[in-house]
Amino acid sequence: MVLRRAADGHVLTVRKRGTGMFMFPGGKPEAGESELETGIREVREELGIELSPDDLVPVGEWHTEAANEPGHGLHSHVFVSTVPLTQTPVPAAEIEELRWQPLDGVENVEDLAPLARWYALPAVRGMGP
Repeated sequence: MVLRRAADGHVLTVRKRGTGMFMFPGGKPEAGESELETGIREVREELGIELSPDDLVPVGEWHTEAANEPGHGLHSHVFVSTVPLTQTPVPAAEIEELRWQPLDGVENVEDLAPLARWYALPAVRGMGP
């Protein structure tokens, strides 16, 4: 799930406990859950933020390398909130660190997960403010 900060449009990335790569909040679906429902639930569990499905639009769907599991693939559906985030996210569950990532120059950020670095953030950047 891509969340942009109201003040400057930077995107929230998270680092999970015991890992070195920053990525979007999100995770694996539970039985019977849609991709959108998964993203909303994961953001609530990981950051304490409640999102409305009406405010979320798809950015894209990609197959990439898993950032923290060498040799494993990842199939991701990425959504962006059309409402800039004014709430302060609070790391919970497996989240150890938060970082606000500027959209410019993401291709040069080596500790950014491949999905964010090469696909989703360039797509969000192309969507404009």
